[in-house]
Amino acid sequence: MLSASARLLRLLSLLAARPSWTCGELAERMGVTDRTVRRDVAKLRELGYSVDSEAGPWGGYRLRAGSRVPPLILDDEEALAVAVGLREVAFGGILGGDQAALSALLKLRQVLPAGVAGRLGEWDEALVRLPWPEEGRLRPGMLLELAAACRRGERVRLSYCDGKGRNTVRDVDPYRLVHTGRRWYFVARDVARGWRTFRADRVEHVNPTGQQVEITDPPDAAQLVSHNTANGPYPLSARIRLPLPLREAQRLIPPTIGTHYPDGPEATVVDIGGPDPDGLARYLLGLATPLQVLSPDSVREALIHRTRELLSSVDRSA
Repeated sequence: MLSASARLLRLLSLLAARPSWTCGELAERMGVTDRTVRRDVAKLRELGYSVDSEAGPWGGYRLRAGSRVPPLILDDEEALAVAVGLREVAFGGILGGDQAALSALLKLRQVLPAGVAGRLGEWDEALVRLPWPEEGRLRPGMLLELAAACRRGERVRLSYCDGKGRNTVRDVDPYRLVHTGRRWYFVARDVARGWRTFRADRVEHVNPTGQQVEITDPPDAAQLVSHNTANGPYPLSARIRLPLPLREAQRLIPPTIGTHYPDGPEATVVDIGGPDPDGLARYLLGLATPLQVLSPDSVREALIHRTRELLSSVDRSA
C-alpha cells in the first residue's frame, strides 16, 4: 500500500501524462478506490495544484496549467533525453545565454539514477565540440522575444545590424522562426520592403508598437529562408532538374544550398547559387548524378565543357 505522499506524487504523474482521466481509470492505475482518488484530488487542490473536473459518466480529471510546476517523474530514457537536450542548449549557444540551461542541467545531474548518469558520462567522454564562434551568437532571450512577437500578431520595431555592419530600424510584421541547423532566422513582412528574412543573431532590439496586424497570403517560411541563404550571397543562380523525389533531392543538395520544388512524384527542380558558371558546373558535376540544367545557358555550356574535359582525361589515361 502506497503512503499518502507517494500516492499524491503518483497521481500528479498520471495527470501530467495525458490530457484527461476518468476517476475509474485513475483508481485502477493506482490500485485504490474511486473515493480515495476524489480525496487525493481534493488534497492536491489544497496544495495549490489546478485540477479541473467534469461531472457525468464520461467526465474526469484534468491538470490545468497553474501557479505551480508539478514534480516530473521520468523513466531512464526520458531523463537521459532531457539531460542531453539541456547539455546541447547549455554548451551550444542555441538560446544565446547558457546560464539557465546549465543550472538546470547541474540540478538534474544531481538526482539522476546511477545508470543514467553513467550513460550521460559516456556521452560526455565521446563528444568533441568545436568552439562556437562569437559571430553568430544570439543575445540571451532573443529567441523567446521573437517567438512571442510571432505569437502576438503585433507589428514590432526591429533594430537590426545587416551583414555589412549597417544598423537599421524597420517596422515589421512577425511571422515565423526558422532553424536551419546552424542558425535561426526571423521571417517577417517588412512594411517598406515586403517579405524578408533576418538572422536572429543580428537582431538587437524588438520593440512592440501596439498595432495589431493580420498576415494574409504568407510565404512558405522555410522555403523563403532556404532560397535566401542558398541564392542570396551569390551573383549567379541556376535552375536544375533532378530525376529524384523531393526527399532524396534534399539529401543530395541540402536546403541551405538550394531551394527545392517538387516536379511530380519522381523529380525535383532546384534553384542553386554560385560565383560563376564554371564554379556551378564543377559543383553540379561533383554530385555524380544525372541532372538537367534548365537555365541559364552559360551554366549548361560550362557543364558540357567540364564533362568533355573529364571524358578526354579518362581517354588519355586508358
